[in-house]
Amino acid sequence: MAQTVLSLKRKALHVMLGILSVLLLIQRGNAFEFKVGGPKGSWTVPTDPNVASYNEWAEMNRFQIDDTLLFVYPADKDSVLQVTKDDYTNCNTASPIVKFSDGHTVVKFNQSGPYYFISGVVDNCLKNEKLIVIVMADRSNQTVAPTPPPPSAEVPAPSPTGGESPSSGVDINPTPAPGQEFPTKNGGSPIVLSLIGSVGAFLVSLILLLVS
Repeated sequence: MAQTVLSLKRKALHVMLGILSVLLLIQRGNAFEFKVGGPKGSWTVPTDPNVASYNEWAEMNRFQIDDTLLFVYPADKDSVLQVTKDDYTNCNTASPIVKFSDGHTVVKFNQSGPYYFISGVVDNCLKNEKLIVIVMADRSNQTVAPTPPPPSAEVPAPSPTGGESPSSGVDINPTPAPGQEFPTKNGGSPIVLSLIGSVGAFLVSLILLLVS
């Protein structure tokens, strides 16, 4: 009898672990990794005039919270610095926010807004080895269409400052451009993600109960 109960516990444990693994895979599927410069690109001084600059490449893609950037470069010759806007503009490598020099750097976006990257080699930065990425806030990809005004209503003229992109100078295009290198994987809504987290926590508790 004791062996039968133990066997049932083990089977239940395996099932719960399997479900938990699936949930974790679903949650990971909400993010996407972008290789800087495209699938065949690398973090280096741009030399080919026929290849888009890093900022042009960034404008063709859509970055959201939890996505990651992959920088590939020779660790003994280059590095990646995350810097402020002023340091980006001036190629100032003296006081970076974060410095990476492992040759295979992965940077995760934890919040929306602009991210500034430059080469750790000043001369490389001056030769345009630099990148601005604008991270969008909403991953749900849900927009509300504006209500059209009545035919007799006057439509106000757009504000002179309306529709401007952030101060970085990079245009944000919610719809991926035709030349986009990476299709964005849109994640579920916050409610779905919260549900996944709750179910995962429940399964972990149940597994600990079965093991005890």
